Amino acid sequence: MQVLHEFTPDSALFDDDNLVSCAGLVPVMRLAEQTGLAELLAEKVHITETRIKSGAANPAPKLATLIGGMCVGADSIDDVDVVRAGGMKTLFDGVYAPSTIGTLLREFSFGHARQLESVLREHLGALCERADLLPGAGVRAFIDIDSLLRPVYGQAKQGASYGHTKIAGKQVLRKGLSPLATTISTDTAAPVIAGMRLRAGKSGSGKGAGRMVAQTIATARAAGVGGSLLVRGDAAYGTRAVVRACRRAGAQFSLVLTKNAAVQKAIDAIEDSEEDVATVREDVAFGVAEDLAVVLLDAEVLSDPRLIERAEGLGIAGLEGSELDGRGHETRVRWYFRDRGTQRHDRLQCSRL
Repeated sequence: MQVLHEFTPDSALFDDDNLVSCAGLVPVMRLAEQTGLAELLAEKVHITETRIKSGAANPAPKLATLIGGMCVGADSIDDVDVVRAGGMKTLFDGVYAPSTIGTLLREFSFGHARQLESVLREHLGALCERADLLPGAGVRAFIDIDSLLRPVYGQAKQGASYGHTKIAGKQVLRKGLSPLATTISTDTAAPVIAGMRLRAGKSGSGKGAGRMVAQTIATARAAGVGGSLLVRGDAAYGTRAVVRACRRAGAQFSLVLTKNAAVQKAIDAIEDSEEDVATVREDVAFGVAEDLAVVLLDAEVLSDPRLIERAEGLGIAGLEGSELDGRGHETRVRWYFRDRGTQRHDRLQCSRL
């Protein structure tokens, strides 16, 4: 016996009406019903001006069909037909054809993407009420922010432009969109997407990050995060806007700062003020002054006495003082600073005493 030469992966058809290819989609869509996904889509997604008259009809069930298709691996409009294959149509009602979904998606603009982002934030809160999605959130949770570049190929794609990305370790220019994403996680829970904002491909990584962080913190609180929040990001997010958003919301932050004159001035002030910790803390610790951002890392990074001893052996300056945690309680801490030289990044590390 041998495989036919005419056989290709696309030649195998799942067209038996008595078989179901993706039975696992049933509990997923049942959970979506229980958490009001369709109602949120109907409430928040509105298309007032259309290029095709039927394009804006029934957006909620069409988007629900798209979400179901994505849950079972669809990564293009045509792939959404998987939810209509075989016996799947006996399990679900209100399933739309890929061509109809494509007509709807072509009506979408940046504003409609923001509407979907609003659905994501509210639905995450409903999911956390229905399931233990973020165990340990009552103690501590983490918010991570980063951007990426995703290629697009349509000539009329809104926002498509050339941006820098890294492929195989090399910086290249690529045409696409640059979404900004945030996630929420805990010590025992995997990251959950809390926000996804589409931007032009040429957008800087940190564009809009301050507002994005503020909205994600609000989303985390709505999702039941009652403990401390630590916002983490790389050098693109070590900005005044991000730090101010964290401080206004009472969140801690761990951000990389690019070394500049203001940061160097603050370093010199710390070295000259070891006997006056209160002044140092007022100026730079746990937040920002008018022209300065300071990074606090995870409080457990240097809690091990051996690590503290090693840090002091490397010449890292240490200052002791106090700070308010996420619940407003005063805590004794020690701050460490290291000049990373060639990496041109500085970190102020915090260890609870």
